[in-house]
Amino acid sequence: MTEQESPDATVAERELQIDVDGTPVSAVATRPDDALATVVVAHGAGAGLAHPFMSGFTRALTRLGFATLRFNFAYIEAGRRMPGRPAAAIAAWRAAVETARALATEAGAAEESIWAAGKSYGGRMASMAVAEGMPVDGLVYLGYPLHAPGKAGQLRDAHLYGVTTPMLFLQGTNDPFATPNSELDDVVARIGPTAVLEWIDGGGHSFEVKGKKRPPAEIAAGLAPRVADFIRPRLG
Repeated sequence: MTEQESPDATVAERELQIDVDGTPVSAVATRPDDALATVVVAHGAGAGLAHPFMSGFTRALTRLGFATLRFNFAYIEAGRRMPGRPAAAIAAWRAAVETARALATEAGAAEESIWAAGKSYGGRMASMAVAEGMPVDGLVYLGYPLHAPGKAGQLRDAHLYGVTTPMLFLQGTNDPFATPNSELDDVVARIGPTAVLEWIDGGGHSFEVKGKKRPPAEIAAGLAPRVADFIRPRLG
């Protein structure tokens, strides 16, 4: 493990490797003093942990008092562009959560709450891991890919109804993977009171707003207070 100061001088970042069934993948951890909880964050299908969206989101969460761990899936680590089998991503999620617990224990916070968050594909894989028994205290979806663009009849929702942990869906109103008055509203209603859906007005799949140019790190950092506000009242 190595540590380095991030470009954001207010957030120190620790680089490490996570073993996923014998394959090492890169990860970056942050930890403020007296962390409220740890949020483990996975990237979307097309970009890894170094993407500004990822770093902007985790650094903003750290400034709000949360430890974070963001990590690569193995296909990104290997330089491939397309995700492999869901089982590989689920294995990476399990390893990342175990690492987060180890880091919390190392910091003297063995009972710290662990949350799983993900951008698009990363969030969906987190939900599948939890549906298969991965223990976390809650889930945060940064743009849930309920269906492929133009394929609203092919939903990726069946596993969600077996998840009982709190879930926050943050979704842009212009996201082609799920739009307002579409199936996502119905899905969240079917899940029940443990699930909350917040629409981001004008946001696309990466929460970009047409005609309002902002860098990805700034966009992602703007989501962090919503996530923090959802998690804080749900901590034990």
